[in-house]
Amino acid sequence: RQLAEAVAGLAGDPAVRVLVLTGAGDRAFCAGLDLKELGRDAGALGSIEARVVDPVTAIEACPKPVIAAVNGVAVTGGFELALARDGLIASERARFADTHGRVGIMPGWGLSQKLSRVLGPYRAKEISLSGNFIDAATAERWGLVNRVVAHGEVLAAAQALARDMAEIDPGMLAGLKRLIDEGYGLPYREARALEAETSRRHNAAVVPG
Repeated sequence: RQLAEAVAGLAGDPAVRVLVLTGAGDRAFCAGLDLKELGRDAGALGSIEARVVDPVTAIEACPKPVIAAVNGVAVTGGFELALARDGLIASERARFADTHGRVGIMPGWGLSQKLSRVLGPYRAKEISLSGNFIDAATAERWGLVNRVVAHGEVLAAAQALARDMAEIDPGMLAGLKRLIDEGYGLPYREARALEAETSRRHNAAVVPG
């Protein structure tokens, strides 16, 4: 809830151009939901999910780019947070795992659908149906992360990418992000039509310099 509220607040701050999300310390980006905290009451997880604002949806809805600086393990719910980003810079120590199956919980923040779209269904199934970790090098080779950097450089690398993005006009930056995201959720022909219409409307208002 606090993460979702923080992202929503920054999304509405005109002084903020790009967000960088990372984990505290140097061991984990996010280890996911604390199952012990929920206790053993039947239905507790469903009750929590019904009441808590989904942080993944908050990140995806942010009109500004969100870059994940993954400084350690990103597991299950934490993996879903990492997948919500617009760019992902990984430490050489980063590791990713989907343990929903191992703990008997169905994903609810998009992992089962997004992972297969990023990696293809076979690699997505290898990750989700085994619960095994993949390391940073494998994640980069499979196209899950933008790049892998030395552990001590992950935040600086993410901030450097953020500064490059922040040089773009804010309205243009938000428009390009929205066009890519909306088009990605459509069949190819519909996405091309969306691009053509968006281009026509935007470029008609451009005054050559």
